Amino acid sequence: MTTDHDLGVRILSGAPKDLETIMPMLNKNKANFVPLTPLAFLYRTKEVFPERLAWVYKKRKATYEEFYYRCKRLSLVIKDLGIKKGEVVSVMLPNVPEMLEAHFGIPMSGAILNTLNTRLEKRSIEFILNHSKSKILIIHEDYINLALDLSKKIKIKIVIVGASKTLKLKRITSYDLLLSKISLSRIKKLTNYFPDDEWDSITLNYTSGTTGEPKGVLYHHRGAYLMCLNNQMVWKMSYYPIYLWTLPMFHCNGWCFPWTIVALAGTQVCTNKFNGKDIISLINKNNVTHLCGAPIILQMIIDNKKIKNDKRPIHIMTAASPPPPNILEEIETSGFLVTHVYGLTESYGPAVISEWNPRWDKIKSSSKKSILKARQGVKYPSLEFLEVYDTKKMKPVSRDGNSLGEVFLRGNIIMKGYLNNNQSNKTAFEGGWFHTGDLAVIHKDGYIELKDRSKDIIISGGENISSIEIEKIILQNPNVKDCAVVGIKDKKWGEVPCAIVEKKNNMLTEESILKFCRKHLAGFKLPKKIIFESLPRTSTGKIQKYNLKKIITDKNDKI
Repeated sequence: MTTDHDLGVRILSGAPKDLETIMPMLNKNKANFVPLTPLAFLYRTKEVFPERLAWVYKKRKATYEEFYYRCKRLSLVIKDLGIKKGEVVSVMLPNVPEMLEAHFGIPMSGAILNTLNTRLEKRSIEFILNHSKSKILIIHEDYINLALDLSKKIKIKIVIVGASKTLKLKRITSYDLLLSKISLSRIKKLTNYFPDDEWDSITLNYTSGTTGEPKGVLYHHRGAYLMCLNNQMVWKMSYYPIYLWTLPMFHCNGWCFPWTIVALAGTQVCTNKFNGKDIISLINKNNVTHLCGAPIILQMIIDNKKIKNDKRPIHIMTAASPPPPNILEEIETSGFLVTHVYGLTESYGPAVISEWNPRWDKIKSSSKKSILKARQGVKYPSLEFLEVYDTKKMKPVSRDGNSLGEVFLRGNIIMKGYLNNNQSNKTAFEGGWFHTGDLAVIHKDGYIELKDRSKDIIISGGENISSIEIEKIILQNPNVKDCAVVGIKDKKWGEVPCAIVEKKNNMLTEESILKFCRKHLAGFKLPKKIIFESLPRTSTGKIQKYNLKKIITDKNDKI
């Protein structure tokens, strides 16, 4: 019997050489091969649907023709600023129209787009700018103080989006001013950009590693293009969707939806800061059909469902930490159709979907349906292989819903690799699989279900938080003997950090630890609970993290 794994090995090894003697070698040429890129979706939509609305934001809006020309202006600005092909341009923007322009205009120049998490602290941002060798930082006016506070050692050109006043500083200039200097004649002479090779990098996304240092994940044009097709297929999308931006675009390039919606000539409803009422109001005002978000977005909608105007079903895709079945049940009874997905930064966002099986329609209990939907599911169309492996035997575990193993992925929507990090690449791709570090079981029907994370990552409101990063900061406090940080369940955020600390002396208090942490960590990374307790250790002195949650439970320290 031929298995998927055997087939995968056969594909990797290539076709038999004797085929070349049976038929002549036919090479790729300009007529039959063009490198895949999601940029092509904009070129097509501008030609076919130039007058359709590309995006709306407050009182602003743009047609596809206007959007296309703005992106071309940006690509010329990037070149005029001396950025060469393959160099990195960083942006720190909320979900505003300029972020959409960055997803097209920067790659159209041949540069690589790096989207910075807007919630990061100065230390992490400086690390990323240095590591990526960024020469330009496009930043929103909301974060101007952070930009001005960056170390002078970082030689970078800063471009401000939306600044109401002209900033007379040497390395800062206005985004709109730069775009306005590009003449229409230059734009019309500029041919549409296609990469020389579809393996060329299109974006760079930093993710928290288990060491606490961000790792730069490189995406290629081919993978981004295929993800757009995946998104349409798994969500069963048709033309002209109206998509609301509640998922940050800095997360895995918004799961590739900036490009996906353009492919379908849809309208993207941009946002900056919002709450649950804002989400429902924007849905009502714009007739939104689709949106994505972590389980916290689902809860925000549930809390404000009474102000939803109509009974029209709205599609919502959710990921991050597994949503509780009761949340899935309540959101669906509120008029939202939930699609549950799972993935990582390294897989362009979602790569596994809880695909609904029509035979489950016969199940009358909504809670039982929600339990099925809460499973992570099966592979995306462009994820060729999905397995749960026993890492000691390096064989798939039994499909019994009980045998625990690590989730392994293989396919065209897996990252190129980590930027300048050979050791991490070797570990991540060992044995021809991408090792997710996530522990799961696989059921008889082939659906996987996450049970735990082997990585020390806490997923809080969709944000990845390294427990080791927090531990390193706390251990800098001279009154701390040792500490360990784990994620504990939280009704609002899914998970939050909890620190178990061993004291050196009685001078150490919860408030003094938090005060110390605030100097070095972003707000969302702060421990939400601190327990003073001896840490459980192995005979060799290593901390037994799996026993820490038992300590928390025993003390009834629940949030």
